[in-house]
Amino acid sequence: MKNIRRSLNSLLEYTMGATDGEIGAVKEFYFDDHSWTVRYIIIEAGNWLMGRKVLISTGALLPFDWNKGIFPVKLTKEQIKNSPDIDTEKPVSREQEIKLMKHYLQNGNWGSGFYAGGATQPLYYGLPDDKHVGVEKNAAADTHLRSSSTVTGYSIKATDGTIGVVKDFLLHPSTWAIDFLVVDTGDWLPGKKVLISPKWIKEVKWDDSVITVKATMEQIKNCPEYNHGQAFTDGDAMAIHNYYGEFVTHIE
Repeated sequence: MKNIRRSLNSLLEYTMGATDGEIGAVKEFYFDDHSWTVRYIIIEAGNWLMGRKVLISTGALLPFDWNKGIFPVKLTKEQIKNSPDIDTEKPVSREQEIKLMKHYLQNGNWGSGFYAGGATQPLYYGLPDDKHVGVEKNAAADTHLRSSSTVTGYSIKATDGTIGVVKDFLLHPSTWAIDFLVVDTGDWLPGKKVLISPKWIKEVKWDDSVITVKATMEQIKNCPEYNHGQAFTDGDAMAIHNYYGEFVTHIE
């Protein structure tokens, strides 16, 4: 089976290894709030870095096996130790991201990395061209990266009422795109979890922790149920998209 979606929560058990030793444990992920693509893995370093949290770009990943629970990266521990200290408790601005990328460009040979399966990602993937006038000045207020940990727990609203909260995310294994938000429906549909694609989001109120989708409560109630215990493949994703595609594109 190809392209089995990966639960971000399941990846919190992974560790990350530099070219010269283990860095630490995966704690959360940062994704771009426009493309809904994971851009950084947040690592809590061990005693060698006194438990500091560091951002590692998915562009630094070397080829790996999902079943081994280790993310290898083309970086040394010294490069990571000297990287800019970024507060992982707050959204990351483009200015901070540019500083991080420049550090690795100036202190190593990290021009691109690899996803599992061999696909590559440029170092400045998704970033503005800092050769353009005013980029760093204007980037300071542009907070475009969101923590998966923070968004977990966001309220999910249909067009006519609240349906539940975000509990997890399903990740495409070759692109690192968040294909679906896993929604716990709570007392509304006890024991049932449903999937919502970022493509069906009508509005996100980041300050209020609320996501509104282009579907009614009844439509979501009748959607295919998500079973966490089973592998979620391309076929399963297509079935969900086909179901929502009958109505969601017509709702503004």
